[in-house]
Amino acid sequence: MIRVLFIARYRDVTMDRKVVLMARQADLTIWHIRPRLWKDELIRIEQATSVSESFPQIAISMIGRPNDPHRALYRTLTFGINRFHPHIIHAEEEPDSLSAFQIVLACRLYAPQAKLILYTWQNINRPRRWYVRWVMRFTLRAADSVLCASREAVKVLREQGYRGHAIVLPAIGVDTQTFTPCPTRPNGEGPFVIGYIGRLVAEKGLDTLIEALRQVGPNVRLLIVGDGAYRPTLEAQVQASGLLDRVLFIPPMPPSQIARQMCNLDVLVLPSRTMSTWKEQFGRILIEAMACKVPVVGSDSGAIPEVIGDAGLIFPEGNAAALANCLCRLLESPALRRDLAERGYARATSLYSQEHIAEQTTDFYRQMMTWENPLLR
Repeated sequence: MIRVLFIARYRDVTMDRKVVLMARQADLTIWHIRPRLWKDELIRIEQATSVSESFPQIAISMIGRPNDPHRALYRTLTFGINRFHPHIIHAEEEPDSLSAFQIVLACRLYAPQAKLILYTWQNINRPRRWYVRWVMRFTLRAADSVLCASREAVKVLREQGYRGHAIVLPAIGVDTQTFTPCPTRPNGEGPFVIGYIGRLVAEKGLDTLIEALRQVGPNVRLLIVGDGAYRPTLEAQVQASGLLDRVLFIPPMPPSQIARQMCNLDVLVLPSRTMSTWKEQFGRILIEAMACKVPVVGSDSGAIPEVIGDAGLIFPEGNAAALANCLCRLLESPALRRDLAERGYARATSLYSQEHIAEQTTDFYRQMMTWENPLLR
């Protein structure tokens, strides 16, 4: 029996699904450590320690903001390692984070023989202060493997000097029990509806989407679901562009409601823009739309083209005219919308479902247990 201590800042059932599926494996025993409180621009969730689906989920308070991937700490010294005695500690924490540093120390003190997995989303080799570089070197020396969100993340990890085991394995897939195909919408009935769902921040490129809306036909509407510091700027742009009757801002909502909202859309757009220290690291909303058979359009920022593949349309980030052209193609061609919907559904369910990712992850655990010495693998 392989004992896995799984540490991840999961906050809802669609994220937990992967752990539930992994815990059903006959040769695995899993403990899941998660934050007692999650709070970000979109949602506030309080979670308690519970035992369900035959595995415990242990809620631990955090010092700092739980949505800060670098500077938050868990209020624990042991993570339960001294009671659970894991063979594998799988921490979905960035190697340059305080939480990863904390986990490595606990691993060395209480389970020095356990194999350690860390996770990285970072796809830009950004400048770091000397003490952050020191933390990263410390944690990477301790890691037996680093799982990565994208090919670019692997590349950045190598540029940072890591020579150990690293593969692309998404941390979180799409929960196909929540995000299911939408009923077919009759062609030609009502306006053509574009959707964006997520944080309202500058790097998501929503100003490009609003400008593209201005360039397409009048019988087109835009739903923006989410919240964030950039909302007043976007509202001012909508007003200045004369689009008040064509753009609707909707507050954040839980995943079950997001799945229902998807079915009001003709296309989901993720228009992210690369910044000096960030570019799109995955874009989970894309695979959720694809699982609902909603066509997707994304910019070429970061991992978006890798996630979409041939199942959607890609435009150069920041180029409103190119995005408008993509939207017009979809507006004018129901056949293209149907084709991309089917391609997206096949891609999401075959590559990015929680079932597929849980299977990949548990297979990796089994492979890892055959590594007698990390230096010899």
